[in-house]
Amino acid sequence: MKETTNTKKQIADYVPLFVKSLQDKGRSPSTVLAYRSDIDQLLSFLYERNKTLTDEVRSVDLENFRDFLLAQKYTAKSTSRKLNAIKTFFRWLKDNKFVEKDPSRDVSHPKIEASVPQFLTEKEYRSLRDHVRSDVRISAMVELILQAGLRISEVANLKLEHLKADRLTVESYATQPEREVPLTAPAVAAIQMYMTARPQLPNAIHLFVSKNGKPLAVRNIRAAIDRYLQKAEMPQYSVNDLRTTFMVENLKRGVDLILLSRVSGHKRLSTTERYLELAQIKTSGSKQHLNEL
Repeated sequence: MKETTNTKKQIADYVPLFVKSLQDKGRSPSTVLAYRSDIDQLLSFLYERNKTLTDEVRSVDLENFRDFLLAQKYTAKSTSRKLNAIKTFFRWLKDNKFVEKDPSRDVSHPKIEASVPQFLTEKEYRSLRDHVRSDVRISAMVELILQAGLRISEVANLKLEHLKADRLTVESYATQPEREVPLTAPAVAAIQMYMTARPQLPNAIHLFVSKNGKPLAVRNIRAAIDRYLQKAEMPQYSVNDLRTTFMVENLKRGVDLILLSRVSGHKRLSTTERYLELAQIKTSGSKQHLNEL
């Protein structure tokens, strides 16, 4: 039902309904949480400018928010991701006839310069290991990305039931099907070490949790690993570069391309093939097991 003068609502009133629609579509918990956070950030920006109703928002307001993020030193990529969440929200409002026009439709994304993926050298990822060793929770996360190639969202969503002795299951989410990922000895050892310190709470079903048993958000995991990269004097790297390191090192050491594609959750083999050039090799090997890094 379209809004009328008598039925106008504050933008915030629609956020819970939008979040539920994402959950009903099977979007991953980390994606839902990120969308909610991005929209809340926009609402704070709008409220400071006395804009609280759905029909008060114009394209220029969203453009100003985009430019505000860039001025606050958010990267073009991060800003674009936030803008995607906002565009999804306003498109949902229009599709459900909560607004007549979508003010985000013509708002352009910031230009993202293409960059060559980075990966850590053996000396560098060993240095990172040394710096996180005293923090068994972060150490286990780092090993799962370095040794098993998990995405950071997959690390955040891991549950205890997904763990086996030498492998784990990444449950299906969004358009990603369920897959099994073998674990190398260092990854198994890191998880076992973390489990000795993990809070033992009956309702804590996720692997990585806070002291009160709540699952850790992707942004918190990213921030924690970034801090250790800073301590290791490698600020040029990000969490995503650890997954790239997994890909490159396994290709260099002769792991079969198809196996690596399946383990990493790539939908197309061509996606995995792009790492061959980064690894400076023309064809992959035939090893049917992951290498320990």
